[in-house]
Amino acid sequence: MSPSDVEIVVIGAAWSASVGVIGLAVGWGVRHRSLRWVPLVVAVVAVASVVAGMVGTARAMFLSEHDFAVVLQVSFVAGVVSTTFAMVLGAGLVRSSKRLREDARRFGEEGHFAGGPGGPAEFGELSAELSRTSARLNEARRQETRLEESRRELVSWVSHDLRTPLAGLRAMTEALEDGLAEDPGRYHRQMRGEVDRMVRMVDDLFELSRIHAGVLRLTPESVAVGDVVSDALAGAEPVARAGGVRLSGRVEDGLVVRADVAGLSRVVTNLVSNAIRHTPRAGAVQIEGRAVPEGVELSVSDGCGGIEGDDLDRVFDVAWTGERARTPRPPETVPGSTWSATEAPPGLSSGFRPGYSAGFNSGFSSGAGLGLAIVRGIVEAHQGRVSVDNGEFGCRFRVLLPG
Repeated sequence: MSPSDVEIVVIGAAWSASVGVIGLAVGWGVRHRSLRWVPLVVAVVAVASVVAGMVGTARAMFLSEHDFAVVLQVSFVAGVVSTTFAMVLGAGLVRSSKRLREDARRFGEEGHFAGGPGGPAEFGELSAELSRTSARLNEARRQETRLEESRRELVSWVSHDLRTPLAGLRAMTEALEDGLAEDPGRYHRQMRGEVDRMVRMVDDLFELSRIHAGVLRLTPESVAVGDVVSDALAGAEPVARAGGVRLSGRVEDGLVVRADVAGLSRVVTNLVSNAIRHTPRAGAVQIEGRAVPEGVELSVSDGCGGIEGDDLDRVFDVAWTGERARTPRPPETVPGSTWSATEAPPGLSSGFRPGYSAGFNSGFSSGAGLGLAIVRGIVEAHQGRVSVDNGEFGCRFRVLLPG
């Protein structure tokens, strides 16, 4: 560049920068006004900067009066065209902004956002994010509604589950006091069984409250899945044998998972207890453990006959027992006794309610519809997932724990 060229560039830059500073001040002044002013200010400042540079350097470039007038005319026409396009663009931005604002207003009133395509990419991203937020809020609202319903059902059902054995205990104590019990030792055993069942129910409620409060403490360590499954099968075998249910298990050799030993044992025990409870006589319950790409999968299959599609989503809800009636269907004959579960024991009639299975002991679960809710809470505390689907003969519960 020659010295004259450098001088022209410096002069043009100075004039254009001056206009740019003025444009920046104008833009700052209208920053809180309508969006339509932004492209208009940008277009005007751009054309004005070019014109200012031309005016400032006209003498240095030795332009004639005629050429200078032509340049100004061309610049004026370009300014009019760019300003027109800027106004059209600004109007489009305003329409997109109003549409997004209207969608947001309906979102606040109706709780549902249904934004459509159109407008700048940033508006589209904002609309998509609001749609995702709407979906999350709706899901949270549904979960909150279901949780509230579960809490109400829990209070009602647990009250019933406690009232029923207490009524039976009162009837049996009255029979013992009046000397109507033909076999007092037998009554004492039944009373002890009912007390144990209520203790398990209270323990389940306490465990569930810890899970919901987020204070469940886990001590992760390397756990041999085969040992956990073996212990669960050994503990469930007497109950399964009394109900005529076949138990079996199969775990891959050397399968290890990082988990809390007590929590994982509780998960397997609750699933096995639930499977035995809903499997008819001569049915089968099977446990399988295997390694999967995501970690370790434990599955428990039963012979319950399947769950209706509408109820699959409610399986892990608090106090859901799989039946509309609160009192579960008793077995035909109470294990370890000689009377039907729907009949009063010999010598006991006063205060005994039909349908109350006085001698039935479900094993190691309270049977209050809390076991599966506890399973979900413990599994999710391990950053895992639990699900259920219908198999060939019944249900299959899957627990996926990270490796």
